[in-house]
Amino acid sequence: QVQLVESGGGLVQAGGSLRLSCEVSTRTFSSYARGWFRQAPGKEREFVAAISWSGGSKIYADSVKGRFTISRDNAKNTVYLEMNNLKPEDTAVYYCAADPLLGDSGSEYAYWGQGTQVTVSS
Repeated sequence: QVQLVESGGGLVQAGGSLRLSCEVSTRTFSSYARGWFRQAPGKEREFVAAISWSGGSKIYADSVKGRFTISRDNAKNTVYLEMNNLKPEDTAVYYCAADPLLGDSGSEYAYWGQGTQVTVSS
């Protein structure tokens, strides 16, 4: 059974930083695109960032451009989301996802993690 496991969430003050990690249980996903999405209470799930299997292509939501960086280490089956200059509106459960194709729509991703909570205090 394929598993995506997120870690690194927590409570941080506005302006602070966090680094999320998402490890998968199989090396098959080294050839998959990986994405990060988030869902705040009472809101729809939204796209945050995604990276191609090689790491050569990256896409970001406008709301996080210049503050968040997505990267991956295929040798470790892990994708990262470095989040800097965090704002209270970044508070959400963050989910990682995997799919053969790179995209910015949650409906395009076949595999999902359980999520990790990020809370940014003002």
